[in-house]
Amino acid sequence: MITRRRVLAFVMAGGEGTRLSPLTQDRSKPSVPFDGKHRIVDFVLSNLVNSHIYSIYLLVQYKSQSLIEHVRATWTLTPFIPEHFVTVVPPQMHKGPEWFQGTADAVWQNLHLIEVHRPDIIAVFGADHVYRMDVRQMVQFHCEKDADVTVATLPVPLAQCKSFGIVRTDADARVTGFEEKPEETAPMPGSQTHALASMGNYLFKPERLVAALRDAHNEQGTDFGRDVLPRLLDDRRIYAYDFASNVVPGVQPYEEKGYWRDVGTIEAYFDAHFDTLGTEPRFRMSNAAWPIFGRPEHAGSAQIERGAITRSTLGAGCVINGARLMRTVLRREVVIEEDAELDTCIVMDRSHVGPGARIRRAIIDAENIIPPGMRIGYDLAADRERFHVSESGIVVVGRGQLRGA
Repeated sequence: MITRRRVLAFVMAGGEGTRLSPLTQDRSKPSVPFDGKHRIVDFVLSNLVNSHIYSIYLLVQYKSQSLIEHVRATWTLTPFIPEHFVTVVPPQMHKGPEWFQGTADAVWQNLHLIEVHRPDIIAVFGADHVYRMDVRQMVQFHCEKDADVTVATLPVPLAQCKSFGIVRTDADARVTGFEEKPEETAPMPGSQTHALASMGNYLFKPERLVAALRDAHNEQGTDFGRDVLPRLLDDRRIYAYDFASNVVPGVQPYEEKGYWRDVGTIEAYFDAHFDTLGTEPRFRMSNAAWPIFGRPEHAGSAQIERGAITRSTLGAGCVINGARLMRTVLRREVVIEEDAELDTCIVMDRSHVGPGARIRRAIIDAENIIPPGMRIGYDLAADRERFHVSESGIVVVGRGQLRGA
């Protein structure tokens, strides 16, 4: 077993999230709500903390106030141990009057934090994904390979490679090349059907990272995947860690092995919610051995006066009064009135659905008041005149867009 290494984590939480609009109209992508009480950023933070990585900086940028408030309320680690912290870092502009220009530039602008902590390993992780991962196993692999850089990868079918950054390796998992969303590519060693896709999570030797960021900055490079890693191929030891080999305690046999979703589009975000439902879901949110931590609940328990509820989740403080719910996720303090019917929906905090309303395949953002008898998701042409409708026909009602009028 490798002696425990000091790991400093940078979480890239500055995503603007244009493909998730209008959910990102007033918040960054990592702070978009997920399930009954979580936000997307809670997955990466939970994975790090469950892996005993407690020194974490969140590098934020766009519309960050919601994320800052969530971290302050949810992620206060013990104040008695200096290296235990989750700290939000906006652009400091130490190296010029600029916002972060990309993932690599965000870390470049915060090199002073590396100098302060002097870690053995630096983790650079994304904040936009739904998954469980024991990062210690990736650290173990990184140390055993004596890698300068380790890239977390996930096997994906060859037909899906055009949606990912693809990592080519030799039989020893050493990286030999990168391809950005190729139309066609060769399979990974040992497979005829899959290739390795980058998950956007990296481990670095600190001295290698600092040198690589300096070189990239001098050449106006701002992104890890596009500008930093390809430059290191010839003279650095870059290895690919296969996420499919990661073992997380408490995961049930019926769950999808190696579950990982980039929830950066309305469709992916919507579908991931329904992967969590049922008695044998693809991804179970509750796992006492590897919890996904969320904001502490202060609302009361959900109350059901009467109704018919099938394969749904109710957040704290919800009230169901004679409604019908099918494959529906309700967040906190949602009220559903008599004879309302929701089919395959996500309804966010403090929204109110009036009597007789009918909603299907829709996302209702927070603080909406759906009038009695209103129809959403039944006439997409009419819905497009008032709301955002995705390519696949998911209707999205923006935050506070409906106030009962």
